[in-house]
Amino acid sequence: MERVSSKQTNITREQKKVIGLLSVGTFLEYFDLMLYLHMAVLLNDLFFPEVDPYIKPFLTAATFCTTYVFRPFGALLFGWIGDTYGRKITVILTTTIMSISCLIMANLQTYSQIGIAATWIMMMCRILQGLSSMGEVVGALLYLTEFIKPPASYRAVATIPIFCDLGTICALGIGTLVTSFNFEWRLAFWIGACIAIVGSIARRALRETPEFADAKKRVINIQEKAGVLSDKKYVSSERINKKSALSLFLMECTWPLSAYFAFFYCGELLKNNFGYSAGDVIQQNLIVALFPLITSISIVFLCKYFHPLIVLKHRFIISTFIFALTPICISLASNGFYIGIIQALIVAFAPDCKFASSVTYKHFPVFSRFKSAAFLYALSRAFTYVLTSFGLIYLVDYWGTIGLFVAMMSTLLFAGYGLNHFLSLEKKEGRVH
Repeated sequence: MERVSSKQTNITREQKKVIGLLSVGTFLEYFDLMLYLHMAVLLNDLFFPEVDPYIKPFLTAATFCTTYVFRPFGALLFGWIGDTYGRKITVILTTTIMSISCLIMANLQTYSQIGIAATWIMMMCRILQGLSSMGEVVGALLYLTEFIKPPASYRAVATIPIFCDLGTICALGIGTLVTSFNFEWRLAFWIGACIAIVGSIARRALRETPEFADAKKRVINIQEKAGVLSDKKYVSSERINKKSALSLFLMECTWPLSAYFAFFYCGELLKNNFGYSAGDVIQQNLIVALFPLITSISIVFLCKYFHPLIVLKHRFIISTFIFALTPICISLASNGFYIGIIQALIVAFAPDCKFASSVTYKHFPVFSRFKSAAFLYALSRAFTYVLTSFGLIYLVDYWGTIGLFVAMMSTLLFAGYGLNHFLSLEKKEGRVH
């Protein structure tokens, strides 16, 4: 690996406080968002009517995708708010919306009590959570990217995925308590709502990022000198590099495929082929979720010494070998333990590029950065999750393990193109040699 060319700088006390506030908020957001996803095997039976067994996989896929298909709209909304009014107000607003949706879900009556109304209300809450999550994780990544200068920002931004992983682990932990120890599932949503409210209040202590605030001041000064009242003339002159946008989108598509395969596709495989119960699947997923957490912690350490894109490049190389062997290993697995090993390797080394946002986001104009980053992030999730959750059903039915191989390797191939693009940009600016 190549070392970061410039000298490391220390993170100030104020910056550490900001990292703490954003990390806690991101943890809460991911906990609330993932709580339903990982408890869907239980909650779908409570809020959806009984369906034909053949239709059930499609219903599960539809429930899963609901959280993501509306995300691009949330990205455009919160991206516009973030680029117009600032990063601070956006991260406060998204946490508040998440807490409200959790409160509704905690008090919602089941399908057996109020019929189809329960289904529609639950779906609307999932849509709200999906919308608000777009401003949350991208807002946190972007805030730290602009608030802390590189190379210190490399490891600061890399802390956010740790708390995403912790939120997922806690959601799975609650799911285990619910399915294995008869823990009241409504209490889980009450806990999520309460801590989200606390998080949104705590974030009021944040101040606007210097980069965004300075850019706004420059525009105001230009307005005053030019005698204009609107900054649209100057903001619209900023052009988004289409190749950078396409590259970021392709890179973002790798993690959704990996996460869906490891947690949901393999979960159905464990139930159908190895007789696992819903509780057994959640327990195994809880163990599997520990592995990306370990990887994320390691990446923070690596980003202290190496450029994030160089770290990501080596992660791509490792994941290529794992993805290539996964279909063969799946077909040869004789029990759930071996499936668990495959799951762990996939999520541990899948080239999730969130930690490299401190580099990739910088290649977008300030006044369209939030909207661009959020929309591309959302679009990658919506596109990949819809394609994989429905497409894998047909790919495996018709092509077997070859279908898995095609899906995984094609995603890596396209993402590799995106990574090379950003590496070339960084080399031109002298940050990578």
